[in-house]
Amino acid sequence: MYAKVHERMSAGRVVSVVAVCDQELVGKVLKQGSIALDLKTYKNFYCGELVEEQQAIELIKEADSLNLVGEKALKAVAKAIGVDVKAAKKISGVPHLQVYRI
Repeated sequence: MYAKVHERMSAGRVVSVVAVCDQELVGKVLKQGSIALDLKTYKNFYCGELVEEQQAIELIKEADSLNLVGEKALKAVAKAIGVDVKAAKKISGVPHLQVYRI
């Protein structure tokens, strides 16, 4: 799977968003009704480096926010922080989940 860390300053501290996407989904456009997830146009948001599950888990544990697409990505987040992945939105059968730590 691909993982990419996005960092920015907010309120005097670095805030990170980790994006994780199953490798085989990058470059696809998922559509279901009026909903679309464009992993072709926005592939650079997800394509940082190819990582194994354990590397993804480590990145997920450190993130302030998460954007995850695909079964493998959701499996990693469930292992990392115990998120109930049943809450994920499915687009064309592919799970997509965003997690925000407040």
